[in-house]
Amino acid sequence: MPELPEVETTRRGIAPHVVGHRITNVVVREPRLRWPVALPRLTGMQVQAVERRAKYLCLVLPKGGLIIHLGMAGHLRVVSRDTPASRHAHVDVVLDNGLVLRLTDPRRFGSVHFAPGDWRRHPLLEALGPEPFAAEFDADYLHRHARGKRVAVKNFVMDAHIVVGVGNIYANEALFRAGIRPRRAAGRVTRAEFEKLAAAIRATLTEAIAAGGTTLRDFLGAEGEAGYFTSELKVYGRESLPCVTCGQTLKAVRLGGRATVYCPRCQR
Repeated sequence: MPELPEVETTRRGIAPHVVGHRITNVVVREPRLRWPVALPRLTGMQVQAVERRAKYLCLVLPKGGLIIHLGMAGHLRVVSRDTPASRHAHVDVVLDNGLVLRLTDPRRFGSVHFAPGDWRRHPLLEALGPEPFAAEFDADYLHRHARGKRVAVKNFVMDAHIVVGVGNIYANEALFRAGIRPRRAAGRVTRAEFEKLAAAIRATLTEAIAAGGTTLRDFLGAEGEAGYFTSELKVYGRESLPCVTCGQTLKAVRLGGRATVYCPRCQR
């Protein structure tokens, strides 16, 4: 599914085409997404910004925000008004510049909500942990929240109540970069190791955003371009191959039902 780098890539791709323009219509072809799509009248509202919180995008409007989640295989494209809608094009936001922001979601696992007032207070967002680039996300924060926890450190950093946006691919890569085995109990990771891990998470996500995300099955950017971070992956999807650092054969396990790959020599 699209993770933080893919969602951020989408935000950057669509923002120049929609910010400053007014909504002339919203077309809901299929309201049966993850939650039923029920929107108030948005005609005439100007898009003031496109922001991201975790894996959610928001078109910031004068009286609230239109919150969009891409689900498992969804994507947002900016298309011309006369572009025919495909079978899975479920929601169009029509703009006064002749363009349409189109949500296409084959699995219908995405969502579209209008949040009046402060959109960040929406129930889907309010309880989320900090962004990985926020100042509060550091070694002290991780060490404090991990104290006494037996959960695997990989699952710990993938918990959106701890930190948002660290999906499976990027958790694998960050733990490799930090030299920490994914199965270690979070409570047994030292503060010094968490300092390395926090830096590794930020660096991994920064590089992935710069590469336009990772293309796995369904993701394409806002304008249809592929992400290129796949070529930079050091462990994810490379089980049974040699480690790029030491040559040791990479091992694979499943944690929380997710594919997990690590180097038994480089990661402790």
